[in-house]
Amino acid sequence: MTQRVELATVMDRLAVDGLITDYAGAVDDGDWTAYRDLFAPGGRADYRSAGGIEGEAGSVAAWLAESMQLFSMCQHLIVNRRIAFGILDQDTGDTARVRADYVNPMRLAATAEGSPAGAPDFVCGGRYSFGLVRTADGWRLSEVVVAEKWRRMPA
Repeated sequence: MTQRVELATVMDRLAVDGLITDYAGAVDDGDWTAYRDLFAPGGRADYRSAGGIEGEAGSVAAWLAESMQLFSMCQHLIVNRRIAFGILDQDTGDTARVRADYVNPMRLAATAEGSPAGAPDFVCGGRYSFGLVRTADGWRLSEVVVAEKWRRMPA
């Protein structure tokens, strides 16, 4: 492998990692315009394992905007990111898959009296599967699939 190819691979890995971080930030900040912009045309998201919906990114963003109003705070911690690059139209590096674990503490907007200020009272965790494609605008999400593994809710 030449240094040029190795540098391109490192740059792609950084860009893909940045896109995943931007995804978490858009959801946590409730920035649904930024969320939509992370997706390639035709990109889809599947939140069914967490009680949500599956569909085109714009429709899912509208559903998230409404459903996330239940929470006054959320923080997606996306860790253990495993990135693999693929081939699209015989040009190496045009697609990528990311598998990553997540922990997501959230605070319900209306909580019981006596709960500590700022403490999360709803926490879930699981694994994301991200599909990415290189576009003229850089790396974009082609799919997001959530596989929720556990959930802890208030008593």
